Amino acid sequence: MDFLKMMKQAKQMQEQMGSLQEQIVEIEADGSAGGGLVSLRLNGKGELKSLKIDPSLLKEGEGEILEDLIIAAHADGRVKVDQAIQEKTQELMGGLGLPPGMKLPF
Repeated sequence: MDFLKMMKQAKQMQEQMGSLQEQIVEIEADGSAGGGLVSLRLNGKGELKSLKIDPSLLKEGEGEILEDLIIAAHADGRVKVDQAIQEKTQELMGGLGLPPGMKLPF
């Protein structure tokens, strides 16, 4: 592989990485738990954008259940955000000819 071609690919990859980072912030995914009793929305940075709790969980003595459901909904949303980021990364980086299995720095 010649040096100029490598430099061109490196520049292209750098541009696409910048684009990817901008797009990651825009990604949003929903997470839910307890059959939808708790639902939330996360952005690509893992920030909580919204939270909805079914009123039936707002009874005295239900605090521990509610806490567990919020944690489970967040984990569900995080998995979905991570999958969306991975798909977007593959979409943008697919044409660069990187070796299979090469992980990018995020």
